[in-house]
Amino acid sequence: MLVVAGALAHPDGCWLMLRRPEEKHHGDLWEFPGGKVEDTEIPAQSLIRELHEELGIGVHADNCTPFSFAEEQAVGGRPAIVILLYIVRDWDGIPRALEGGKVGWFRPEAIPTLAKPPLDRDLAARLFAGE
Repeated sequence: MLVVAGALAHPDGCWLMLRRPEEKHHGDLWEFPGGKVEDTEIPAQSLIRELHEELGIGVHADNCTPFSFAEEQAVGGRPAIVILLYIVRDWDGIPRALEGGKVGWFRPEAIPTLAKPPLDRDLAARLFAGE
């Protein structure tokens, strides 16, 4: 399964993380917002759609910069997953959690302390390695 995620960088140096709703898989964990790539989409299109659905923001493809990826093998009936992480530095609107959960803005040094799903942990470690 191919998944996209966006690391939204605020000009003040904080980064957006989205806390998953309690009732969902990985509930109450913090993640980079995003979701599945649909069969008819390329990854950047999926990211734009997902950020609009989850956060209510508008993002232009030119503002989605590919950064890294993380992957996990199929486990216990769950498919193998590859997450493509994009850095997003410009968008229209104010991000808010439209599908439940919570939006939070964090300094890079605070993000490692957040409880995150394994692939988001890997991506955050790469993103903030030099911070």
